[in-house]
Amino acid sequence: MAKKVVDWLGGALLVLLLYLFLWPVPIDPISWEPAPVPSLENDFEENRVLQGMELFATPNGRGPEDVAVDSEGRVYVGLEDGQILRYAADGSDPQLFADTAGRPLGLDFDNDGNLIVADAVKGLLSIDPSGAIDVLCTAAGSEPFGFTDDVDVDSQNVAWFSDASVRWDHHEVMNDVFESRPSGRLLKYDISTGECAVVLDDLVFANGIAVSPDDTYVLVNETMRYRTQRVFVRGPRAGEVEVFIDNLPGFPDGISTGPDGTFWLALYAPRNALLDYAGPKPWLRKLIYRIPKAMQPKPRRHPFVLGLDATGKVVHNFQDADGAEFSKSTSAEQVGDWLYVGSLTEPKWGRIDLTSIQ
Repeated sequence: MAKKVVDWLGGALLVLLLYLFLWPVPIDPISWEPAPVPSLENDFEENRVLQGMELFATPNGRGPEDVAVDSEGRVYVGLEDGQILRYAADGSDPQLFADTAGRPLGLDFDNDGNLIVADAVKGLLSIDPSGAIDVLCTAAGSEPFGFTDDVDVDSQNVAWFSDASVRWDHHEVMNDVFESRPSGRLLKYDISTGECAVVLDDLVFANGIAVSPDDTYVLVNETMRYRTQRVFVRGPRAGEVEVFIDNLPGFPDGISTGPDGTFWLALYAPRNALLDYAGPKPWLRKLIYRIPKAMQPKPRRHPFVLGLDATGKVVHNFQDADGAEFSKSTSAEQVGDWLYVGSLTEPKWGRIDLTSIQ
């Protein structure tokens, strides 16, 4: 009997090992070597500033990835079920503004007061003040959008936006995370002419977009490279690309330009040691992919927002290392003295008075 049990256990272990190492998976990871994660000290010193946020519920929905504020001070957020809610300036009275029937992510207003939406399913949209939706574009070059992510409109009414991945859609984010392949794009749409074009491709999960105050360059986050790229689009350096900030302590998501030129960068969560370790080991990422999702690496509940100057230097560092009430910070937008913070998964968004922070 004992021998039968041993034989059965040995057979079960063999089957498990064959599954973990050989079972076909849809992903095709590449090898890359992340730099050692910076410690949470100095520029990134751990703190709990964001515990001072006011929080506002999203009734019957969740996932206010981005926050936009119109000329009247009203607040707009897009939810995972396609709803875009509009709040009064004080955060009260949420009302349905529009429903894209997709997944609205990035939000920004154009020069005519229309809400431009990067919708992961529907593409780049324009919603007029009455809530009427117009599809601006769904493809650029020969490639349809796979995962329209963030958008920022410059003073010349050009919408700069990201296509996070042409390989995977927004339901398959972890596939892109495990693959770590360069398939994201920076794009632009000229609202005046209707022209849509690819500006830069081969980005590794292209995410947040921010235009410089003088419209000469665009910042684009590469979430799975822990960095932000600067792409010069006008002026004598047009066409040049350089790293703006590298080796961030977390996953860069949204980025925006503040009224004084500060770039507000939201980190989704601190980096994960296992994912970093598996970076140069594609076989290990396949193995992790095969285990049950409940056992796969999970992001920490630790909202994190950095303020950067024009050189990429950290000038503000706001966190909530406890993350008890809010997490998965995906956007940070300054309007006046208020900093608005969105989340990919929470049933709420937040704001904090910058004048209250010492």
